[in-house]
Amino acid sequence: MGRMTYVWPTLQARDARALIRFLVDAFGFVENVVHGEGDRVDHAQLDWPLGGGIMLGSGSGSSTWQLPPGTFGAYVVTDDVDKLHERAAAAGAEILKAPADTDYGSRDFTARDPEGNLWSFGTYPGEPRK
Repeated sequence: MGRMTYVWPTLQARDARALIRFLVDAFGFVENVVHGEGDRVDHAQLDWPLGGGIMLGSGSGSSTWQLPPGTFGAYVVTDDVDKLHERAAAAGAEILKAPADTDYGSRDFTARDPEGNLWSFGTYPGEPRK
């Protein structure tokens, strides 16, 4: 059995179904499950190919877990920054920072999705657990 993911970043969207399509097409997330009817998304899980993922839903309703749409930010590890940058740009992502090498050994770029959320993609996988 594979390693379980125990931390799931979450976000709310004005148009969750459109954001799901964008995140799949532009960034390469994999749609795992989407619950809801019509335009409303009660819960969606998008998996990241290298592990982990995000959960999201429509930004309205009576949930106690309400984050204003467009206020999310995440750093996502990828193994090919330049290829992902090209894919994101071709799909209409607003590129805020083109791919560049960092002083800590990563190659990163930053984009904004149509909801206003910020996404940084890079090769830095974090430090090993101590």
